[in-house]
Amino acid sequence: MRFMVIVKATPESEKECALPDPQLLLEMGKYNEELSKAGVLLALDGLHPSSKGARVKFSGKSRTVVDGPFTEAKELIAGFSILQVKSLEEAIEWVKRAPNCNPVGDSEVEIRQVFEMEDLAPVLSAEQIQHKVAKRAELPNQTANK
Repeated sequence: MRFMVIVKATPESEKECALPDPQLLLEMGKYNEELSKAGVLLALDGLHPSSKGARVKFSGKSRTVVDGPFTEAKELIAGFSILQVKSLEEAIEWVKRAPNCNPVGDSEVEIRQVFEMEDLAPVLSAEQIQHKVAKRAELPNQTANK
């Protein structure tokens, strides 16, 4: 099972030119090394503040672009990782070992299971699933999920 670990943004992480504290980077590096050595880490990255991003709003066939920054920091994402583990409980245990991403206050991390191709069996045929698995395998840095 794959799980996306979503690190929620804070007012601190949303500041213009916000860079992580060097000590936090060291602690995160050690934690990420543990994940990697255990073979559970598939991907990870931090994100720039929303002031450097945009949103595209969909309404029927129309599209509207809204430039950042966005005001609700608690609804924003500061970073993510993707873990391959056996259960939600295992993902939770790994996340509980992570350093607090906001050393001067509170932070929040959300854990969500990623759809695997077999999860789509109720709505896709076996041929459609095989086609999607083959197409995904063609993408760079992707593992095909059977």
